[in-house]
Amino acid sequence: MAPRTRALPPNSTIGILGGGQLGRMTALAAARLGYRCHVFTPETDGPAEQVCAAATVAPYTDKAALARFARAIDVCTFEFENVPFESLAVIAARVPVRPGVRALRVSQDRLREKAFFRSIGVGVAPYRAVRSAAALARALDAVGRPAILKTTRLGYDGKGQLRIGKRNDAREAWRHLGAAVGIVEARIDFAYEVSVVTARALDGRVASYVPVRNRHKDGILDVTEAPAAAPRAVQRRATAIAERAARALGIVGLLCVEMFVTREGTVLANELAPRPHNSGHWTIDGCAVSQFEQHARAVAGLPLASPERHSNATMKNLIGDDAHDWARYAADPRAHLHLYGKADARPGRKMGHVTWLKPRR
Repeated sequence: MAPRTRALPPNSTIGILGGGQLGRMTALAAARLGYRCHVFTPETDGPAEQVCAAATVAPYTDKAALARFARAIDVCTFEFENVPFESLAVIAARVPVRPGVRALRVSQDRLREKAFFRSIGVGVAPYRAVRSAAALARALDAVGRPAILKTTRLGYDGKGQLRIGKRNDAREAWRHLGAAVGIVEARIDFAYEVSVVTARALDGRVASYVPVRNRHKDGILDVTEAPAAAPRAVQRRATAIAERAARALGIVGLLCVEMFVTREGTVLANELAPRPHNSGHWTIDGCAVSQFEQHARAVAGLPLASPERHSNATMKNLIGDDAHDWARYAADPRAHLHLYGKADARPGRKMGHVTWLKPRR
């Protein structure tokens, strides 16, 4: 199918694969621009379905449902990487898929992701592919300990990862991973983590939000500070990496790149996500145009807006039982509370976020 190169008119329908909070906030932003959103999700009453004009509730493997969904939309995007590639192919045969099929393939596999970064001249932590306990032992000799053993697919928010110290037995670690293939990475003694959300339009123009600094708890993003407290050289390098990756992948939409900054100031790429990202939530309140509107603009073929911030921001995730404090945050006149409409506050589940703004300096 020939790609569409013109902007979609108002009242066109953007399809969203995935029914979580990223789809919810994308749909809300798209509605401001006059677009309808149709979500495809295997779960009923999810965060995105609650605010979309239409929903198809079916497994991602249901090709008949996917085909009906594709006939009802004008363009398709996705809110997370773990959509089966075969499902996306059914839709891509009928309508444009943005940010792009190639970007999804790269982001779905950690080995492919690392190879991509290296192919565009971006440094990463030392790593090895492993397919057996014996291979893991050899890889640990090569990259050193401590290290992190990860699944190559379906891991996020600290899932599918195992820290390996000086005494871990390779056979036991491999058994615990429970995958046919894994990746072992040297554990970088980094000073801090930064991420950059960048957008690329149909015409190739790129616009990036300011780099932010992230703090994690139990493998899940806890707090984001915008802008990152980092030297300007580090900020420029981080932005250049994200923009280089977006161009190389042919992104149309958003791309977020998470990076480690070493104590010497070297910037190493860690992961990429071709979609809106948790570390970009602060843009809803801190910028004239949020990451979600920017994504909707690019996906619909509109020109990008300015990513400039009007305020500095601190964003905190509300995870699990944190959401029970919603009334306290709602009573704080400085707090911008965002709840995702999830009924059950399970441990590790992202229930919402709060953003506090400060005057830009």
